[in-house]
Amino acid sequence: MNAIADQDGGRTRVLSDGNRIPVLGLGVWQVPNGPDCVNAVRWALEVGYRHIDTAQAYGNEESVGQALRESEVPRDEVFLTTKFHPRGDDPVEQARRSLRRLGVDQVDLYVIHWPAGGPTWAWSGMERTRELGLARSIGVSNFSAAEVDSVVAASTVPPALNQVMFNPWHRRTRLVEACDRHGVAVEAYSPLGTGRYLDDPTVAEIAQRIARTPAQVLLRWAAQHGLVVIPKSTHRDRIAQNAQIFDFVLSAADMGVLDGLDQTSGTDQAQEHKWW
Repeated sequence: MNAIADQDGGRTRVLSDGNRIPVLGLGVWQVPNGPDCVNAVRWALEVGYRHIDTAQAYGNEESVGQALRESEVPRDEVFLTTKFHPRGDDPVEQARRSLRRLGVDQVDLYVIHWPAGGPTWAWSGMERTRELGLARSIGVSNFSAAEVDSVVAASTVPPALNQVMFNPWHRRTRLVEACDRHGVAVEAYSPLGTGRYLDDPTVAEIAQRIARTPAQVLLRWAAQHGLVVIPKSTHRDRIAQNAQIFDFVLSAADMGVLDGLDQTSGTDQAQEHKWW
């Protein structure tokens, strides 16, 4: 990956635009607006997370903002991501609405959530969002290699990051390579397969042998591949456990075994079944 490890035990990466992003973040997809979301974000910040990922489509930006305000962590120490709903109108106006819901002046990363309507139509608006200081970095999500190529070709400021489903079963090697050629970092969502891979026997065997949880093994695997990773949980103990991925290293043999679980044949696609 083009993202560069910082001198902090691999806890951050430097994006192509020079901004730093924490490798581990908390995702809040499918967490309803309300106490569950507020608590999850607050607990994450308490145990050391400094990266929170939400989206306009999630409908929970207000709760994320409430948790940030209630936290004792200063705003400038938290990397905050939200995503532009591509069925909305102007990315700039939608960003302003997100900022009001979040109760902040700026997000650290603003991402096109998926390439509805084609990969490039919203990008000039995304660049304008950055120019106006509403977002420090801009990126994309669920974009294939060809779609990333299109955005880069049409851009003045290329995307800093592409957020995609990525785990040992969805390794997407050629997509990662394409992003790397453009200096676009890759961020893994659903790194635990929305929980369904935690009981996999291969993962369980590695976890038991090295005295780690299956989730820690999967998150560490993604981090060792140079990815940013955003697991989701609303359970306080799991949120804390998932943060413990920087004090161990998976062996080359274990990495190879996990790599071998890929079911995508190293695809350059971001999604096997598009919903748009």
